[in-house]
Amino acid sequence: MPSHLDPVPVPVPAPAPAPGVGASEATAFPPAPGAGAGAGTGTGNKRHPHVQLRALDTLWFQVAGTICNIECTHCFISCSPRNHSHEMMSLADVQRSLDDARGLGVREYYFTGGEPFMNRDMLAILEATLKQGPATVLTNGMLLRPDVCRRLRELFDASEYSLDIRVSLDGFDAESHDAIRGKGVWDRVMIGLRNLADAGVNPVITVTTAAEGVASEEGRARFLDVIRGFGFDRPRLKVLSLFRIGAEENRTRAYEEWERLNAESLSDEEASVLQCSSCRMVTSKGVYVCPILIEEPEARMGATLGETLRPFQLRYGACHTCWVDGVTCRT
Repeated sequence: MPSHLDPVPVPVPAPAPAPGVGASEATAFPPAPGAGAGAGTGTGNKRHPHVQLRALDTLWFQVAGTICNIECTHCFISCSPRNHSHEMMSLADVQRSLDDARGLGVREYYFTGGEPFMNRDMLAILEATLKQGPATVLTNGMLLRPDVCRRLRELFDASEYSLDIRVSLDGFDAESHDAIRGKGVWDRVMIGLRNLADAGVNPVITVTTAAEGVASEEGRARFLDVIRGFGFDRPRLKVLSLFRIGAEENRTRAYEEWERLNAESLSDEEASVLQCSSCRMVTSKGVYVCPILIEEPEARMGATLGETLRPFQLRYGACHTCWVDGVTCRT
């Protein structure tokens, strides 16, 4: 059994295709007529490319909706205690998509919000998910009580698949972190991290580039030292770019018109590495192209996974960030 103290991911074999579905049918989806990765449709004078869904490897769940116990100033979907744009998902809601995913060759599952551990079904949802694939939860770390952390360790030990917990920090210390996430949040996250350590769970610490200098080699090394100071001998760090939508649009600036992709700037090879070529996001409102664009009505691709196995037009500023910065929300 792998250990959470080991930062090296363990490859997971692809699930077997559903009965009567060939391997290629379960994992690869043909482009719509005339809409290959390099094709584009006009918006004014601009032609935006399409990206083909090459394989549905990763399935995301907005399991807490847009409901969160804090209100970060850089949140790209403006989650807060008052934001009910997307509602929480029940175990039954998630199970329906898990059933669909089994026949579509999905390899891994991610749960985000809002704050996932505000969802009272979260641990039951993880138990169900770990019966068919690896799972990752993105959390602000404030609700990681000792009993929750012990149960997370039990779920990990009982499954043949991996379970990762990603805890968000946005500064090297309480002052810089709380400037983004709110007064007193750092101290509460430190309690959650200690509880994880006591349970033998080594989390991935996720930090955005709102933490000044973290994207540099020196900044990463400094942040790794910070994580070691939390009691984790093998620190795990993921740095994410900022998306200039939601609250972040007000904190800094919105996307400029030039920050859009055009059909000549994206080759088939480049399109194949974009996360929207291999993922979908399920929310209480339906299925969206990716975890970033759930507040864009046109990014909703259908009510079920089966309705979303088609190309998507990369017309948004966030698409530009993903391509230019090489962003993936996966661990």
